[in-house]
Parts: sequence; structure tokens; C-alpha cells
Amino acid sequence: MDIKEVIVVEGKSDTIAIKRATGADTIETNGSAVSQEALTKIRHAQDTRGVIVFTDPDYPGRRIRAIIEQQIPEVKHAFLTRDRAIAKNGKKVGIEHATDEDIRTALQAVYTVDTTIIEETPRELLIEARLIGHPEAKKRRDRLSELLKIGHVNGKGLQKRLTMFRISETVLMQALLKIDEEEQEW
Repeated sequence: MDIKEVIVVEGKSDTIAIKRATGADTIETNGSAVSQEALTKIRHAQDTRGVIVFTDPDYPGRRIRAIIEQQIPEVKHAFLTRDRAIAKNGKKVGIEHATDEDIRTALQAVYTVDTTIIEETPRELLIEARLIGHPEAKKRRDRLSELLKIGHVNGKGLQKRLTMFRISETVLMQALLKIDEEEQEW
């Protein structure tokens, strides 16, 4: 499935299940206390690619949906019934327990086919820009993440995050110029 939207899930296990079933990009809320940073990333994803909220069919999942929908009402929603999301032992409920087919079926009704061809930011550019492999890299990445509203990211995940949010080389270079200007003032 070539899903244009970013899928919002609760945690890492859900991300693994979504990746396995569809290959789609995800944002994790890390539980029902949705942070302001997570909401900022979700808003940015909605503005650039669209968002599908796909949380567990339980109270915390409904709470997450409500928080996100209150802040970003234009998001789409995908749903699994409880019986499709129950663990083999019958005790836990969650997206991570669903079959790949059930995940694809739930998303089928709401996703948009992604026809965009994305060029990944070259790693060499990130090294040249002192965003990875440099003593100041963390500080520069933190500021870049703030400017581009892509959330805190380490060196290993920067390239993927830039691709996920469809940050063009031009936009990246503009942000880097701003960071360079700010550094001269320090």
C-alpha cells in the first residue's frame, strides 16, 4: 500500500504492525497523555501529507482520538473492532495484535494513494551541514527540528524524518542558513 498520509498510533508495537502490513510512516503518541510536541508533529504532518488516526479500540485509544480531533479536526480515522484487535491470549487489545489483512482493510476506506516521488536528502549533505558527525550536530539538529516542526530527532533518524515530512532540499537549505546566521550571533 502506498499510503500518502502519516498514521498516528499509540506506540512502537503499533508502528511495527503498521510497517509490516503497509510500509506507511507513523507518528507515535506514546500513550494517552498526548504531548504538545506530538500534537505539533501531527499538525505538521496533516499540513504536508494528511493524517490518519489509528488507535486501539479501547478507552485510551478513544481518548487519544478525542485529544487529536479537538486540536486538528480535519484528520481522518481508521478503526478496528475489538474482536479484530485481541491478543492470542485474549487478555490484551491493540492494533499490534491485528492481522496484516485486518490492518489493511481498516485503512483501505480512508487512505489516499501516494504518487509523490520523494528524493531522500543525501547523507553527505547532512554531514556537510554539520547535522551529523560534528561536535555541534545535536545543537544544530535541535534547532533545525524546531524550525521545521519535525520533532526532536537524533542523527540516525534525521534523514528519515526529513523524508517523512517531505522537507525539500530548498527548505532544508533555508533553515540551515537561518541556523548559520543565528550561530554567528552567539
